[in-house]
Amino acid sequence: MRTFIKPGFRFDISDIYMNLKVNEIFYSIQGESLYAGLPCLFVRLTGCNLRCVYCDTRYAYDDGQMMSVSEIIDHLSSYACQLVEITGGEPLCQNGTVELISQLLDSSYTVLLETNGSKDISVIDPRCIRIVDIKCPGSGESEKNDLKNLNRLTKNDQVKFVISDRDDYEYAKDIIFSHWNAPFPVPILFSAVHKALSPELLAQWLLEDNLNVRLQIQLHKILWPDDEKGK
Repeated sequence: MRTFIKPGFRFDISDIYMNLKVNEIFYSIQGESLYAGLPCLFVRLTGCNLRCVYCDTRYAYDDGQMMSVSEIIDHLSSYACQLVEITGGEPLCQNGTVELISQLLDSSYTVLLETNGSKDISVIDPRCIRIVDIKCPGSGESEKNDLKNLNRLTKNDQVKFVISDRDDYEYAKDIIFSHWNAPFPVPILFSAVHKALSPELLAQWLLEDNLNVRLQIQLHKILWPDDEKGK
């Protein structure tokens, strides 16, 4: 399809990258990561390149409204909170995410990026705390992992494995020890798939193996178990 531009119309290619499709912005308690329990602003961006079988944010696949980076930051500035998480969906599906994160950091926010591990995280400002989710086989999307991301991590970043069964647990261990020797260079988080694996059983496996990773409980699902969208 050809696009016709009216005479006199000025088009700046940067306009494409300075706008993002936003599913929701909300203020809540951080439910995961090393920042769990802290008040946090969430920017949930629309779109995802994966379809994990246990996904609990399917509503973010398509729905959303276009906002400029400056509009998003203006909206966030109305809250007395300096911790922001950029999540999705998959935030790196949108080019403007890179600029949004850099501008938030320049505005003195502490920024977390929750990413599904399938895209190159090196495009993101290293001041950002990148939480990289390595997909296990139980997700149905483990073949999409970009394991080169494990070599792109800094000491500020975190790695997350969502575990649905014993096979996932063994897969996660194999990934860890094939890349690192203990002590691990970044915090590693293990969490159980909600209603598929009990956190108690996952804790038992970690203790039996003396595996020095952090067991993560999804705090938001304890506080607001009936809420499907951001609280």
